[in-house]
Amino acid sequence: MTITKRLLILGSTGSIGVQTLDVVRHLDALAKAGASPVRFEVVGLSAGRNAQRLFEQASAMGVRELALAEPTDLATPDGFTVRTGPYAAEQLVNEVEADIVLGAMVGYAGLPATMAAIALGRDVALANKETLVAAGSIILKACARTGSRLLPVDSEHSGVWQALLSRAAGAPCDPPVRAGDDVAKIILTASGGALRTRTKDETYHATVEDALAHPTWDMGAKVTIDSASLTNKALELVEAAWLFGVKSDRLDVLVDPTSIVHAIVEYADGSAIAQMGAPDMRTPIQYALTHPARVAGCSDTLDWRTLANLELTPPDHDRFPALRLGYRVIDEGGTLGAVFNAANERAVEAFLDRAIPFGRIAQLVEHAMESVGLSELRDLSDAEQADTEAREAVSSMLAQSAH
Repeated sequence: MTITKRLLILGSTGSIGVQTLDVVRHLDALAKAGASPVRFEVVGLSAGRNAQRLFEQASAMGVRELALAEPTDLATPDGFTVRTGPYAAEQLVNEVEADIVLGAMVGYAGLPATMAAIALGRDVALANKETLVAAGSIILKACARTGSRLLPVDSEHSGVWQALLSRAAGAPCDPPVRAGDDVAKIILTASGGALRTRTKDETYHATVEDALAHPTWDMGAKVTIDSASLTNKALELVEAAWLFGVKSDRLDVLVDPTSIVHAIVEYADGSAIAQMGAPDMRTPIQYALTHPARVAGCSDTLDWRTLANLELTPPDHDRFPALRLGYRVIDEGGTLGAVFNAANERAVEAFLDRAIPFGRIAQLVEHAMESVGLSELRDLSDAEQADTEAREAVSSMLAQSAH
């Protein structure tokens, strides 16, 4: 018997959203052939500004409930209901019944809609790491209150989740999966990004084109720049701390340029379990949607005969100081995660506008963390205030350097 689940996708026109629709179509074909116990009906789609692509997706998938963060001059096709504005995605979540919400909006902008889904008790397949970075304690308390489950979509966190499932029989396998005393270390891997082999000076002065030339993953501009600076990995360290209940001393990063090893869980007895797979986000997306079932995937599988040169190395913390800042966020907590994330978003924006060299991104983030400081995180208004102050701090520094 095939179960149909209603899926709402936040950020459908981005890389993760597009690949999620690939997975949905794949699972539908499997279900029709009797090869999958679950299929998905897409009931809502949201996007930032790409109205044309959103309308095309909606027409192709038979979706009528939509949201756009920015207004469009395009005429709304007949039969579509389009919510617009900065809270359109949140409105979509509140107004459209769904069993699972996939959060793939980039940055802090995805937090309100994700929080709305959790408040309604929806399961959330989470690809928006900034949600937990900015408001982890609030998010987890809300999940405990409503029964909402956070299903990791990032390949690294999906890898940790899957490696933790090997624990003793009877241990919970549904999120949240907490790393108990039997887990000595959780290791996230990084591709090293586009600047992995550059010198310190070359890294500092890297151009936009240099930083966007990622060797293995196809991602949006913001995430690709974060990958080049290893800020993406810093964000993922903070996310892992919240998802798996570990402190910074049990979190580490290793560089795997092949992007084949996604995560390693080292146990107290000295054994280690690695989760591996081709660098294709459709695999962790599918696992988040179909868990605990495993069905035929739509990604390429690994050719184990080609892995003779697999090599894991520690990252260069001198060239990539964002990692140090990520550990600081974990250790100090409060609103520092919101400050870190917002300052980085504003600094990356300046870099993409060619207003600063690549190396200034981490410097601006650290300046914002120092100038804004740390406050108690009681509710989302505290996170929002910290976000605003961090962006203003970076903008002020940019204005000063322009004179």
